[in-house]
Amino acid sequence: MKNDLYSTLVDAKIACEQNVPLSGYSSFRIGGRGELGIFPKSVSELVFCISKIKRSGKKFYVIGNGSNILFGDGELDGVFIFTKGLCGVRVEGNRIYAEAGASLSAIATAAEEGSLTGLEFAKGIPGSLGGAVYMNAGAYGGQMSDVTVSSTALDTENGETLTLTEHGFSYRDSVYMRSPSLVCLSAELRLSAGNGDEIKEKMRSLAVQRREKQPLEFPSAGSYFKRPEGHFAGKLIEDCGLKGLRVGGAEVSKKHAGFIINVGGATAADVSELEEKIVSAVYERFGVTLEREVRLIK
Repeated sequence: MKNDLYSTLVDAKIACEQNVPLSGYSSFRIGGRGELGIFPKSVSELVFCISKIKRSGKKFYVIGNGSNILFGDGELDGVFIFTKGLCGVRVEGNRIYAEAGASLSAIATAAEEGSLTGLEFAKGIPGSLGGAVYMNAGAYGGQMSDVTVSSTALDTENGETLTLTEHGFSYRDSVYMRSPSLVCLSAELRLSAGNGDEIKEKMRSLAVQRREKQPLEFPSAGSYFKRPEGHFAGKLIEDCGLKGLRVGGAEVSKKHAGFIINVGGATAADVSELEEKIVSAVYERFGVTLEREVRLIK
């Protein structure tokens, strides 16, 4: 690649890496190498980086914790912006203000320490705030649409910063997912005053459930498929007898069939082939078409 963009970022003292190994930035531990990785430490740095990338004409991807992403194999074109450095979290009354790269776990902990209820479901979700708002992440009866009041977005088409109060949330969907030009910079969450001991106990209980029911000991991207209307993806897959089905290093978890796990050396091609086998088997038996929840970047 030409080094113009890289040189510009280096001159601006923004952390970046050419030929970045993407597997290290994915909870799946799968992926080839990206053309350029950028690691901004503030919202202003992120906005600066995107303006320079847009000027260069390169495509780019904004990545939080990489917990819901499958990176492709080999050499991937484009620029990968990792937001972990944007991790500010502030509690004011019953509101939490957090930057896009803040982990949901850290935000849930802040809520717990402030005796604020409403985010217990998020404690064990490994994603970042930006990714969670992007896909309306949820678990155990709670989701981001329940608590998100507003968010600050960068419209990358014109470089304007917007405040959104309507997010068009639906199941694993939001205006961010439907509008690729929008990048979430931060969000305001509204919670309710609660009992600290009860909040802590609920988080503990949910953590126990996760350990018992989910294959947390293996790299994965969480629930691989969306929940089909009227069904549960994991149950359909299990009823097809697919637990333990393996392609290369990718396997349908024996613990929870809704998870595809990396049992060692899995490639994106392995996962994609296994996905095809699962989708085909479930459709053939039940007439239900499973949709991938995990975002594929290749």
